[in-house]
Amino acid sequence: MKIITFLSDFGRKDSYVAQMKGVACSLTDARLIDITHEIPAHQVRQAAFLLWTVAGWFPKGTVHVAVVDPGVGTTRKALFIVTKNYVFVGPDNGVLLPVCHAMAPFTVYEITTPGLQQVNSGQTFQGRDLFVPVAAYITKGVPFEKLGKLTTSYVDVRFPVAERQDGRINGAVLYIDHFGNLITNIKAQLLPSLSGRLHVSFARQEEDLPLVPSYGHVLEGEPLLTISSSGFLEIAVNKGNAASRFQTAEDDAVSVRLG
Repeated sequence: MKIITFLSDFGRKDSYVAQMKGVACSLTDARLIDITHEIPAHQVRQAAFLLWTVAGWFPKGTVHVAVVDPGVGTTRKALFIVTKNYVFVGPDNGVLLPVCHAMAPFTVYEITTPGLQQVNSGQTFQGRDLFVPVAAYITKGVPFEKLGKLTTSYVDVRFPVAERQDGRINGAVLYIDHFGNLITNIKAQLLPSLSGRLHVSFARQEEDLPLVPSYGHVLEGEPLLTISSSGFLEIAVNKGNAASRFQTAEDDAVSVRLG
């Protein structure tokens, strides 16, 4: 069965998500799955991170639609990007690029074919009126060349990569989840061991923290390090909020001392 996923900043109060699904149902019998619609308004970077972490868990052939689009109705392009196993559809603002770099090689198409957009629809909801129809046509096997043209001009976004330097691993906080856990860009493979204690420097303080398999390996309210489900070093507090405790935000620097 073909699958279309949806990721947006639309929330659940309004009917926007239902409208997208209504259009999809009128054009394809693909299964429709929500990733999330609770991205903070206009936060392209957060959407890009979540898409990056979730896309690969879906079956091959899934079409992922990401609509966090503060530039809707302007001259920004509309894209779909083809990787070996997936297709990504969305605005040309970088939201699709981190996951595509992780799945490289990829091919970028600009959506230009007349007649794809829903009629009498205005210019403010291309998620419903353009991205979803394109995704639906892809699930039905319409050739890519009939939906757009190849392009090498697009907004590129890459997440920073953690590096070892002078006895430290220098990285950054990529994402703060619902629980206040700080997910860094430090891959587990960079760490000398997956146990013991590590000296961690934040933007505003330093801590010696235990690296443990999961949250319950320390007392309630105690801070810890663990490897997140996406394979990165995570800073957390057992039944607490690490972002608040350490006064740390997304993009803040994080450094781990080795040895």
